[in-house]
Amino acid sequence: MKIKSLFSTALLTVGIALGSCSKQVDRPIQITPMPNSLVASKGAFEINQSTVIIAKTADELKVANYLVSKLATPMGFELTVQTETPTANFICFTIDKNASDNSEGYKLNVASDKVSIVAPTAKGLFYGVQSALQLLPPAVESATLVPGTSWTMHNVFIQDAPRFAYRGMHIDVCRHFMPVETLKRQLDMMAMLKLNTFHWHLTEDQGWRIEIKAFPKLTEIGSQRVEGDGTTYGGFYTQQEVKEIVKYAADRMIEVIPEIELPGHALAALTAYPEYSCTGGPFKVRNIWGVEPDVYCAGKEATFDFINKIIDEVAPLFPSKYFHIGGDECPKVRWEKCPLCQRRMRNEGLKNEHELQSYFVQRVQKMLTKHGKNMIGWDEILEGGLAPSAIVMSWRGEKGGIEAANQGHDVIMTPGAWCYLDHYQGDSQVEPVAIGGYATLEKTYSYNPVPQELDASKAKHILGTQGNVWTEYMYTPAILEYRVYPRIIALAEIGWTETEKKNYTDFETRLNNLYPRMDAHEINYHIPMPEGPCEHLAFIDTTSVAFSTTMPMNMVFTTDGTAPTATSRTYTGPLHITETTTIKIASVLPTGKMSPIRTVLVEKQPFSPASKVKTTQEGLNEKIALGHFNKVADLDQVQTWKEVKTTNSYDLNKPSASILTGYIDIPEAGIYEFNTDVDQLFLDGTLLVNNDGEVKRFSRHRAQKALAAGKHKVKILFLNNIVGGWPAAWNGVKISMKRAGDKDFTTIKATQFSH
Repeated sequence: MKIKSLFSTALLTVGIALGSCSKQVDRPIQITPMPNSLVASKGAFEINQSTVIIAKTADELKVANYLVSKLATPMGFELTVQTETPTANFICFTIDKNASDNSEGYKLNVASDKVSIVAPTAKGLFYGVQSALQLLPPAVESATLVPGTSWTMHNVFIQDAPRFAYRGMHIDVCRHFMPVETLKRQLDMMAMLKLNTFHWHLTEDQGWRIEIKAFPKLTEIGSQRVEGDGTTYGGFYTQQEVKEIVKYAADRMIEVIPEIELPGHALAALTAYPEYSCTGGPFKVRNIWGVEPDVYCAGKEATFDFINKIIDEVAPLFPSKYFHIGGDECPKVRWEKCPLCQRRMRNEGLKNEHELQSYFVQRVQKMLTKHGKNMIGWDEILEGGLAPSAIVMSWRGEKGGIEAANQGHDVIMTPGAWCYLDHYQGDSQVEPVAIGGYATLEKTYSYNPVPQELDASKAKHILGTQGNVWTEYMYTPAILEYRVYPRIIALAEIGWTETEKKNYTDFETRLNNLYPRMDAHEINYHIPMPEGPCEHLAFIDTTSVAFSTTMPMNMVFTTDGTAPTATSRTYTGPLHITETTTIKIASVLPTGKMSPIRTVLVEKQPFSPASKVKTTQEGLNEKIALGHFNKVADLDQVQTWKEVKTTNSYDLNKPSASILTGYIDIPEAGIYEFNTDVDQLFLDGTLLVNNDGEVKRFSRHRAQKALAAGKHKVKILFLNNIVGGWPAAWNGVKISMKRAGDKDFTTIKATQFSH
């Protein structure tokens, strides 16, 4: 039977009869990841206080106890686990090595009088439980008692197994530290989604996050950084906390793989122990994003002793057979000038610094082999040759993965275009600041980890895929979750469900069963916001304002200044505006939960008249004050401003503030939209764009103004500071504009400014 017909049946409301009492279950069958075979039938099974769980072996008992614990809080009672099978009203776990040829496969049979889960391993049983839980009301995920709920599940027969053995989620805790409880919450969600690997990125230029007893300064010094505003940021996990996370994950059938970055991304370690660098330091833990040129010295034997001792402590904490060593983005500039590294190259017969990196990686691989670990690295580790047992994680597109598979290496596909969950999933104008990139839920869902270019005989080397969570712009756990969910759910289905069984429209529908479950876990998931107009529109006579979303989604709005609710007026099409109006609009899920509210001022304006001033010089006039300025209000303390020649070149090591003034020449009358990453932009004396206090990588504030042809007064406030890890010096002063209705912005050239 094709999956379409299976799920057409499964999505029907199923009437059930339990004893002499007839009940109606009005929940559709919506399991994610989509099972590879599901047949629904009439009837349902109800869990009550008399229901017992049958488990006879240690593995069966382990999963049974998990289920008992899971159900106890929302149901208010604990089910009894026993070995004897009654005649009815039981849930039976059976380990049968012949149940599936996949160790993670399972069979789930729900009948009106009993539930049977059969699998070759405890993992398979566990995944059968996850499917069974999604057949129950979403309240089963509640952390508190849910009285009055009928704990029923549809009668179904599911025969299921994952497509890929590796189904992962990566979290970088170095750029921003995530508390233990936050990680546990992600592990709970991973278990629900049948993800089986947590890749824990523990060391970086911006912070060292794991306790190493042999080298205490790694956390005493390396875990702390001084941010651009002068505050100290830090955090690390004790070895006891690491063990706690590893056990918590193992109880949910999740393997934890540590990552200790080398030979690059090592500045936090070198700040604590500069003797293992090429230059000897001193260093500071990096407080801006990007790649640091200082890396481990490959010419010093002491460097390898240092790394070996770290691995000796880290490896035993993680039962996983895998150990990730990073290996990406390692600049070679220090090695090129280091006499010890150059001597190493001569002695080892290495042609260049790329081969020196390969030498470095292969020495570390031998250290891991001593602990029975297989090495994983980002695709740069291919450069210079690898041992056959090394596994490549392909992130720079699919090319590295294809090359590795063709060489006989196993591969985990994590190409940024689909699998980087730090990318925007909606319009950057309305979403919180991100690193860049754009991957909607639908785009992520479309990914196939087996590239078309890969020879079919090499497809066996593709172990699976992983969602990568890089936290440069994930300042809090809430923002992390906002980026991750629901795209990690799409990747979970990619890893589990056979390609021909996937259907994006059906996937969107099944998310409705997961939203309330995520609510129960207090997951701050993304709800697509209304997109389209900028936050300040201008018009002369009348205008039309249209909104859209990246997923089919109801939108509700108000025009009276009040915040919309789930029952506010529904947006059905473009809004016709004749007078100045404030639109407040949000998306709303079937559950009634709403997205953040967007506020759009639609202002009726006359054309702002041009100035009759005569200017003599091209560009803007600039005056500057040296010092740390975090917000525009800090400029009140400036005693002296110095006139300078504008070069639009700023040194991130010399914080300052600039005020630039002059005029912009508007060629013809019209409504113009402005976009800039400076702190504040004034036009004709009006504050038009205000980014004060925000991370100014991508402005979320754009505005329109009706302008007559001619010169218009401009004032720019630019703070050369570092906010949220992003140096404003990397932006410089840039203003873009476009005619209202045009698609693309154009950067304003110096020739359009004068003073």
